Amino acid sequence: MNVHPAASSDPGLALDRTAVQNTERPVPNTGMGRLESVLKSGRFAVTAELAPPDSADPQDVFDRAAVFEGCVDAINATDGSGANVHMSSVAVSALLKARGQTPVMQISCRDRNRIAIQGDALGAAALGIENILCISGDGVQVGDHPGAKPVFDLGSISLLETLRKMRDEKQFLSGRPLTTPPRLFLGAAANPFMTPRDFRVRRLKLKVDAGAQFIQTQYCFDVDILRSFMADVCSQRLDERAYILVGIGPLASAKSARWIRSHVPGVHVSEEIVNRMERAEKPAEEGRRICVELIQQIREIPGVAGVHIMAARQERHVADIVRKSGVRVDSRAQSET
Repeated sequence: MNVHPAASSDPGLALDRTAVQNTERPVPNTGMGRLESVLKSGRFAVTAELAPPDSADPQDVFDRAAVFEGCVDAINATDGSGANVHMSSVAVSALLKARGQTPVMQISCRDRNRIAIQGDALGAAALGIENILCISGDGVQVGDHPGAKPVFDLGSISLLETLRKMRDEKQFLSGRPLTTPPRLFLGAAANPFMTPRDFRVRRLKLKVDAGAQFIQTQYCFDVDILRSFMADVCSQRLDERAYILVGIGPLASAKSARWIRSHVPGVHVSEEIVNRMERAEKPAEEGRRICVELIQQIREIPGVAGVHIMAARQERHVADIVRKSGVRVDSRAQSET
């Protein structure tokens, strides 16, 4: 039964209405976000990946994000990475945004159909989340719920096309009009190190054509392969249409380096790096030194716009890695000129 508020004798209703009126109303984001602004300014961007907690406590997110304060331009909120259950990327992104940080919300095609994906994109935009990374998602067989039903109603390319249509054409995928379109900065993933490499460039072009404005790549431990890939990217002027952020991360040991080389598709860890890790008295420290050196080499490659640091279980060292690489110092200097 509907009751008109004026006819109610409940004194709490008047207080409730006042509280609603006095609550600051969130408005859809219509401006350029920090990550987009940094990239468009020509500064070398640094993003990092946050591992969402197995928890419903927002403080766990804040604690994990605190180590990135002042050293990165945006923080990726992963979406069920490794096909394991964690706090949702929408929630993590909203919490980061509420703390004044810049999230990159990942959306995986594995767990949602097109209805849920479009709804999440609208909700994210309403919360002021502008950066969305569109990924296919790891297969459920590798995660902690191998019996889960994979969806894959959309692929990463059709997901990009869907979100671009919502933003630019003010329409859902069905053609139904949107009253207020989402303000989105769209990203995609790429793997420059998986063969055949000419196919990887073609696939990157498909993603850029579909609407990708920035790219975050798989881990880079072989700069020579990256140089070759980026030469092909630049020859097709894809670097002029999308910002390329190269994935990087500190190795913890020679054992982990060999495991990554054997088990992570498309990641090539050179024998030189493995040997350095084996000879090191303190392998984790050596892994961080290698990471710094790689960042310094990567930033000199034409077409590279930044790095994406994935430091699983070593997040507390990201600030030191960034500082020693010198890229943030140069970013500040560029912003002052």
